Amino acid sequence: MSYSQKLLDYCQNPRCVGEITNATAVAEVSNPVCGDVMKLWVRIDRGRILEARFKAQGCSAAIATSSYATEMLIGRDLESARRITKEEIADALGGLPASKIHCSVLAVDAIRKVLQ
Repeated sequence: MSYSQKLLDYCQNPRCVGEITNATAVAEVSNPVCGDVMKLWVRIDRGRILEARFKAQGCSAAIATSSYATEMLIGRDLESARRITKEEIADALGGLPASKIHCSVLAVDAIRKVLQ
């Protein structure tokens, strides 16, 4: 399976990149097997995610899933954000090869950790 045009776009033109100086929470997760790392910042007010930003180091799929996941968070309430799945992220980007599904797991792990 090759990458979809949408996944390639999110890799080449990642959205929500950077840090939030007044973040409510920050989390960093990594995959020791492949070396991918994602750091996620969120600003939350009244139970809703107002802003989300990320920095990631890894392959194309890791950058794309991190970017898309971050976009998905903005505007969501915390309970809805906690229900985001690796499948939802992968499907939204046109699917991931089986060897790259760990990239969407990385993004979900970052979401879970930052919302603890």
